[in-house]
Amino acid sequence: MDKSKITIMLDNGHGKETSGKSSPDKRLREWKWAREMVAMINEALTKEGYQVILVTPEDIDISVPERCKRINAVCKENGNNRVLAVSVHVNAAGNGTQWHDANGFLAFICAAASKNSRILAKAISDEVYKMGLKGNRWVPTEGYRTGEFMICTGTRCPAVLTENMFMDNKQDIEFLLSAEGMQMLCDAHVNGIIKYIEQL
Repeated sequence: MDKSKITIMLDNGHGKETSGKSSPDKRLREWKWAREMVAMINEALTKEGYQVILVTPEDIDISVPERCKRINAVCKENGNNRVLAVSVHVNAAGNGTQWHDANGFLAFICAAASKNSRILAKAISDEVYKMGLKGNRWVPTEGYRTGEFMICTGTRCPAVLTENMFMDNKQDIEFLLSAEGMQMLCDAHVNGIIKYIEQL
């Protein structure tokens, strides 16, 4: 499909008021990292000529129902299959007070997700896993898992939630806070989104 006919909705996830959501040493705060990552993805896709809308440009917490409402308004205007949504997060195995050994990347869709949601999730996951970032938790052969996250269940377009490594794993934190790690994850999202759009 012509890239000009697709609108990419990028969601930053949590805001600065969300309690917890940080590494045990407080070096990484999810709301800040996700906004930096989304800004990089946005810049790269825009340079390639894609239309991108930030779902949550604010730093404050925006409720998930409100974020879904914003995405669905664009779906209503453009058509569900001419919109896609990617919500960017960092995973955690615990409550942020101690380190754990869970690591790696996971993409989620809802159980009742459309075929296009599944294709989008696999396209992004494939790009991440090619970089050797598959985690030590069970990952299905499809490359993604299902979870009833409202950003996926409450939106009308193909939607994927990405969990980018673990904020309570020491090795993952070093990767996430490095320029190389940021660029690798940005490239994986961008390349996966573009490959998805090119096959529509």
